[in-house]
Amino acid sequence: MIKDHRSNRTAGTIIFNMALVAVSLFVNGFGIYLTIQANMGAAPWDVLNLGISKSTGVLYGTASIAVSCTILLIDVLLREPIGIAMFIDAVLVGKAVDFFNWIHAVPVCRSFETGIPVMFAGLFILAYTQYGYMAASLGCGPRDTLLVGLAKRAGRIPIGAVSIMLLGTATLIGWLLGGPVGPGTLICAFCSGPIMQFAFRTVRFDATHVHHQKLADSFRVIFQR
Repeated sequence: MIKDHRSNRTAGTIIFNMALVAVSLFVNGFGIYLTIQANMGAAPWDVLNLGISKSTGVLYGTASIAVSCTILLIDVLLREPIGIAMFIDAVLVGKAVDFFNWIHAVPVCRSFETGIPVMFAGLFILAYTQYGYMAASLGCGPRDTLLVGLAKRAGRIPIGAVSIMLLGTATLIGWLLGGPVGPGTLICAFCSGPIMQFAFRTVRFDATHVHHQKLADSFRVIFQR
């Protein structure tokens, strides 16, 4: 499996990894869809996306793209490294959720007994698909990049505290806009990290050893400049 940007030394490899990212993020959208269909309260960023969707009448995917592109712009302003995968993430994940909504892939859960397993199934899918696109070494998602960028500038404030403040802000704004907050919001906030750590351990993947290729470097390889 790809471990660093040196593996993206040819145009063919980059294109293959872009396809890997796209497939991983499409399935990632199914994971998000499951956490929403669990009907227990959405994950913090999804509370914001669903709140925007509810208050404006746009589709979830459209709201997600708007939020992702805004965050991506902030990442650029913070001069954080930008990769091809960030753009794929910004566009594809939200529209994948719209697709699964359109085909009615899974019914809305009506009780905790059905909602909890669906919620955790979604979280495990999210964890393993995150491994899939991170291993391609073409950039992290806009939100992860924003977290790292803010943590760098937060001085002595631990990254965990920065994450809580960021997720809390997204949840609050989303809730004020009508986004669903509930027990599932807390499950997502506090269980996503441990589940992701478990998933990475099962595939022997260390995200800290991945050196993501910057957008300009990817273009240079693709166009041989």
